[in-house]
Amino acid sequence: MGQFEGKTVIITGGGFAALKDGSAGSIGYGIATAFAKEGANLVVTGRNVEKLNAAKEKLEAEHGVRVLPVQADVAAGTDNQATVQNVIDSAVKEFGRIDVLVNNAQASASGVTLADHTTDQFDLAIYSGLYATFYYMQACYPHLKETKGSVINFASGAGLFGNYGQCAYAAAKEGIRGMSRVAATEWGPDGINVNIVCPLAWTAALEKFQEQYPDAFEANVHMPPMGHYGNVETEIGRVVVQLASPDFKFMSGETVTLEGGMGLRP
Repeated sequence: MGQFEGKTVIITGGGFAALKDGSAGSIGYGIATAFAKEGANLVVTGRNVEKLNAAKEKLEAEHGVRVLPVQADVAAGTDNQATVQNVIDSAVKEFGRIDVLVNNAQASASGVTLADHTTDQFDLAIYSGLYATFYYMQACYPHLKETKGSVINFASGAGLFGNYGQCAYAAAKEGIRGMSRVAATEWGPDGINVNIVCPLAWTAALEKFQEQYPDAFEANVHMPPMGHYGNVETEIGRVVVQLASPDFKFMSGETVTLEGGMGLRP
């Protein structure tokens, strides 16, 4: 019996994406798999319905858990609060509670320099990342207060280290880190802990980045000292599970770099 049996975890960007070799290449799906192995009820969101349904099919078949896929896209010019509230209402209707929120979804035009960035490209990163995290945290707060739950938000080394060609992505991720620290302060009395993860894993998105922007990829992506990129389930997802567990409840407002030695900071 897993430690999250009967609990509900919302994971944004939780669809299944395959690497060229057919293996799982999505951090969100890796996190979902790690929680599924602990018996959690899962709510996975994303823009691509096909990827969400694939995640549901694989997770339910392989791990015997219940998975609710909900299509959701936070973007400029739409009623984003209503979009997010629909996810929360659907989760509560299906499972009755929310215990963990994982804000993992993010889109961006990584590879485009600051001087060449368009407003639309900047909006893409800010809305899909920073605004989405804001709306999901607000909507989940009453439910997390009730369950004394946990929030794990995803940031990036792009913001920590100022990666070339990632101005909007870095801005969104550093905004998420700042907001997370404020939430840790404000929500601590409610028993909610909020932490940040900066991962480095080999994903389908990273493969696409390498193909589309080889110069920016070469400038930013290097083999970690550990000698391999992170595994989306065992080396990223398992840490997220631990951050949501009772053993880490006193830890809040912290940034954890899971970059195999690449994320060293003073």
